[in-house]
Amino acid sequence: MKNTVVLAVSVMLMLLLQNCYGQSASKQTDQKKATEYSRTDSAPVNKSNQDWQKVLSPEVYEVARLKGTERPFTSEYEHSKEIGTFYCAVCGNALFKSDAKYESGCGWPSFFEPINKKSIIEAKDNSHGMQRIEVMCGRCKSHLGHVFDDGPPPTGLRYCINGVVLDFEKAKTAEKKYSAGKKANSGS
Repeated sequence: MKNTVVLAVSVMLMLLLQNCYGQSASKQTDQKKATEYSRTDSAPVNKSNQDWQKVLSPEVYEVARLKGTERPFTSEYEHSKEIGTFYCAVCGNALFKSDAKYESGCGWPSFFEPINKKSIIEAKDNSHGMQRIEVMCGRCKSHLGHVFDDGPPPTGLRYCINGVVLDFEKAKTAEKKYSAGKKANSGS
């Protein structure tokens, strides 16, 4: 009887967490990209949430524009060991290199430093009765997650980022695109 009660309570807690976070287990791969999406443009993007809602999947919109949180342990990037660059799924801004990623066990992709100081914005977040530091995209101001001071050296920081608001490009793919672009520009 005791095991049945424990199992029932566990199932109820899992369902409650799913309903609280309301996120699907994986990001939609066929998501439309905003016209502002660019991995090379660094100009700030100012767009209303109403306009973002027209081009973002419900999952990305919920996290990026409404400051939601995806369910823990559901991100395709949480345990990824691929080498490359993580970009903002909303605007294409470069955020983190894979060599700054580490396994924190927190349930979301974690990084110890951003790609550069301008790639992110930090702000105080006192929501939900907690004092935290929110991390937003430096280009479109989309919510990415939070940063904590319990990370590894050399920074001691843990950027806990929602995977649904990340895009990833493998290093080899980026090299091929760069080489192809160089050849096209040189006329070869």
